[in-house]
Amino acid sequence: MPRRHPAPPPSPLPQRDGVDPVRLRLPPDPEGRWATVRDHLVARYGDAVGAARVEEMVRAGRFAGEDGAVGADEPYTAGRYVWFHRDLAPEERVPFEVGIVHRDERIVVADKPHFLATTPRGSHVTETAQARLRRELGLPELQPAHRLDRLTAGLVLFVVRPGDRGAYQTLFRDRLVRKEYEAVAPYDPAVALPVTVSDRIEKERGEIAARRVPGEPNAESRIELLEHRGGYGRYRLVPLTGRTHQLRVHMCGLGLPLLDDPVYPVVQEPAAGDYGRPLQLLARVLEFTDPVTGEPYRFESRLRLRPLRARHEPDDQV
Repeated sequence: MPRRHPAPPPSPLPQRDGVDPVRLRLPPDPEGRWATVRDHLVARYGDAVGAARVEEMVRAGRFAGEDGAVGADEPYTAGRYVWFHRDLAPEERVPFEVGIVHRDERIVVADKPHFLATTPRGSHVTETAQARLRRELGLPELQPAHRLDRLTAGLVLFVVRPGDRGAYQTLFRDRLVRKEYEAVAPYDPAVALPVTVSDRIEKERGEIAARRVPGEPNAESRIELLEHRGGYGRYRLVPLTGRTHQLRVHMCGLGLPLLDDPVYPVVQEPAAGDYGRPLQLLARVLEFTDPVTGEPYRFESRLRLRPLRARHEPDDQV
């Protein structure tokens, strides 16, 4: 049997603005490069934030072990856990609220607006659905069971207690959750619908766009037309797999790129603070059997995409 490592100890530092501290486990040092914990921290983070800033954080007691602040001359001990809060750049608030569709002692089903990331990543840390809900609901251990792209609006399932998270994540891993999306895109009568698209999608680290490539299919989507008017259509999209940007790639591959998509078919740099043209993609339905209680659930988003209009009519916003 594989050797099981003990769970990390709880953090001695509280959350800040709904964001957990960074947890670091000091690595082995067979060559004896680091006499003190401070030496390792300077070597590890000095290039990113500057050695002087790391030294300042150590002096200020910003790094903590299980027994309190890490001293400037504390001997290095491999395997020890250290926690700290990163210096976070100010983030512009996404000017839309996170709706609550359902809440009980186990789960929260949230309506995430466009432009808000699900979890902290990159430059989006405090302005995420997870951090906001932790603060607003007073649930410091809240975590998502899955993720929704930052530009996509709609339903996200969060788990209240860490011990329950694995059961709900397994639902998504094993494709036991029925997800239904709604989208607005051009209408082309030459595209025969409904259709099931099955192909292979890959996304390289560091690249913005995913792409279709030859090979064994790993992505499958059901696409249906709900209505059309003035050259635009409203579509129901049912993903049968969960590849990154899968629905956007499949719609673009049909010659029906989603309205206001800044990535497909051409990557564009959106202006900072421009919230006027959200991607017309909405995670509208989540349907599953609760793995804890056995109760069947079906949740529907309360958000709406813009109504279909003729091309010469002004657009409404979400």
